[in-house]
Amino acid sequence: MKRDRSRREFTRAKRSIPGGVNSPVRAYGSVGGTPPFVDSAKGSKLRDVDGNEYIDYVGSWGPMILGHAHPKVLKSVREAMAKGTSFGAPTARESDLAEAVRRVLPSVQKLRMVSSGTEATMSALRLARGVTGRARILKFDGCYHGHSDGLLVGAGSGVATLGIPGSPGVPKAMTDLTIVAPFNDLTATRKAFKRWGKDIAAIIVEPVAGNMGCIPPKPGFLEGLREICDDSGAILIFDEVMTGFRVARGGAQRRFKVKPDLTTLGKVVGGGLPAAAYGGRRDLMARIAPEGDVYQAGTLSGNPLAVAAGLTTLELLEADGVYEQLSERAEALMAGFAERAEGHGVPLTTRSIGGMFGFFFHSGPVEDFAQAQQSDAAAFKRFFAAMLSAGVYLAPSAYEAGFVSLAHTKKDVANTLDAADRSFAQVARRR
Repeated sequence: MKRDRSRREFTRAKRSIPGGVNSPVRAYGSVGGTPPFVDSAKGSKLRDVDGNEYIDYVGSWGPMILGHAHPKVLKSVREAMAKGTSFGAPTARESDLAEAVRRVLPSVQKLRMVSSGTEATMSALRLARGVTGRARILKFDGCYHGHSDGLLVGAGSGVATLGIPGSPGVPKAMTDLTIVAPFNDLTATRKAFKRWGKDIAAIIVEPVAGNMGCIPPKPGFLEGLREICDDSGAILIFDEVMTGFRVARGGAQRRFKVKPDLTTLGKVVGGGLPAAAYGGRRDLMARIAPEGDVYQAGTLSGNPLAVAAGLTTLELLEADGVYEQLSERAEALMAGFAERAEGHGVPLTTRSIGGMFGFFFHSGPVEDFAQAQQSDAAAFKRFFAAMLSAGVYLAPSAYEAGFVSLAHTKKDVANTLDAADRSFAQVARRR
């Protein structure tokens, strides 16, 4: 598989863009080689500038749940674009999107649109601090909630892939306000609240971790967090930027029947365009300006193109059988990976939930970030390179979840598993 033009484009990009990319993991630093420069995408496939085609399991890191370039989404964006690309003024379609979210997320009584998941989590935490008058927050090791200062501690995929614990430029005073506990560990969380509970404004959690691979919550974990917040007066925030409309129609909170106080959304809610949101209980959201005193603003919030793409995507996800199909494809993929890895004597632990999946090159269990980090990085690197050469596009990090879309067919899964069989064989030969 030739990548001559991608190599030239990467060299050119590095002259003008840090690392040649606009988000660090895209540089392929942990897996080596040259990242394919994408030219186009359709359905379940990507095509790079060299003409190579790949079955795509990144899906723009989650939002392409319908598949790439879905004709109805493109039509809605074209119709919106014909009326103007940005107004900085309210539109009726923003209310349509807000109402579509509220219909399937009972915990969200009001919501505010923003432009990125980072904005959504940052704003939700500001609101929690404003409401409680407390400064500290608690997050979980390996969970990623965007790149705002206080959240880069123990932040999972991006910083872990780069081998850095956080980031220079983040004041120690900010990170001192962030308490980190192991994911899926209620005992450690309760100990933290015993020590700092009166100062903790919020717990923020990915209800299904997607930035240390795909790790579901242990039974009782989310319920325990709800109980801790109820007892302490802290705000429970579910970061459903990745899981919202991805693991179930009503997100992880509906799947696991645990209601957070605030929810952050992104990815699917924008249908592939830059859009995100945060929302929750009416009394909490009433504190957001101009209704209340907690300030947050954004020129492109509620951008008409993103709203059009998001609304059409959510409407199409209301069809019968959508989430059953996503689950079936992800489960078949991971079952196939496990079977083929075992056949070649390669230790592998797999997980899937809804349209998300993850795999780890060790025998498990994998219930937190420390266990995820036991995965054989060299084995992942060899597997990744072999799969890419076979035309399968996976996330270039052992700490990222993968995604299936409604465009992925049974044939796509079968072809992927054929490639995986050959790739696991290569891993086994190098052990």
